[in-house]
Amino acid sequence: MRPAFTVALLALLWLAVSGSFTLPNLLLGLVAGALSLALIRDHIQPDGRRIRPLKLLSLVLLFIKELALSAWKVAVLVASPKMALKPGIFAFPLTVDRDFEITLLANLITLTPGTLSVDVSADRKVLYVHALDCSDPVGT
Repeated sequence: MRPAFTVALLALLWLAVSGSFTLPNLLLGLVAGALSLALIRDHIQPDGRRIRPLKLLSLVLLFIKELALSAWKVAVLVASPKMALKPGIFAFPLTVDRDFEITLLANLITLTPGTLSVDVSADRKVLYVHALDCSDPVGT
């Protein structure tokens, strides 16, 4: 994405999140977007990989689906009178190697109800995840 488009997109996101569609707020969003982009420009796409919008949309939709399913499962577990939980930590083998990819995956896991990213192995091949219910180790 071109920097100007990214800054404009961030400004629109700022307007949507703030709920105030005024000119001063738009200018503030543009400044905040430009500063944000300037701070992270060395960390995004340093190796020339292109962002594929359809793949990104697929990831977002998959995450929303998994988020809803997980929220439902946690709600059922917590609301059940017996609460037969088996919390635990499991090792999730990583197929990604860039810091950005590992961080994104860890954050998506942590944002999902009932799970928490705990650590990454020293060789960056395994992500350790705490789960609220590890009763089915094959299903995790």
